[in-house]
Amino acid sequence: MAKMTIRSTYSLDVGTVQKLDRLAEHWSTSKSDALRRAVDKMAEQTLRDREDAIKALDELQRRVAEAGIDVEKWAEETEKIRRESSLHRLRWLPKT
Repeated sequence: MAKMTIRSTYSLDVGTVQKLDRLAEHWSTSKSDALRRAVDKMAEQTLRDREDAIKALDELQRRVAEAGIDVEKWAEETEKIRRESSLHRLRWLPKT
């Protein structure tokens, strides 16, 4: 079964076209195929990065729960420290 293709026009800067030419030559394929491959690879990497970030967040939440940390209390304390730090810095600013 043949792949359906859609012809599109894109404007690329000279440097990008040169990189695409080098990729196509390196992969021994057409520029269109090199562009498809590059887009596929970046799409896959982006999905993996997103999945990794979600896994990291899940792990963090699991560890916080296991440690019995009160997240709301921690957030309040952190905000208080930030406010106090900001006020301290403001006191040292020259008066205009």
